[in-house]
Amino acid sequence: MLKKILIGVVLNGVALYVATRLLPDITYTGGVKFFIIGGFIIGFLNTFVKPLMKLLSLPVLLLTFGLFSFVINVVIFWLAVKGVNALHFSDVSVAVSGVLTYIIAAFAFAITNWVLHIFIRNK
Repeated sequence: MLKKILIGVVLNGVALYVATRLLPDITYTGGVKFFIIGGFIIGFLNTFVKPLMKLLSLPVLLLTFGLFSFVINVVIFWLAVKGVNALHFSDVSVAVSGVLTYIIAAFAFAITNWVLHIFIRNK
């Protein structure tokens, strides 16, 4: 179980790294510590908040044939950014310039995480 959590944190951290590299409108401080903390926060949100959001938005998900899940991913990414800044870790912060950046970052994060999970089975 601990191995699965650690693999998830690392994969989320790498996907977060890719998103920050692709988008110059995302600035962060803290180096590797930012990616570890961000990986934990995104893992927590994906484990506890995302299923609840999917359940509550099930009618919309069905009407849009699942495309609304992309909106959920954007909200999760937004919550992760807010979480990193709200928890006030020393020397760790992140700033995203606008809504379009959140949308592109969530897409880049999702694609990167999907590709990483293809290569690394997290069972």
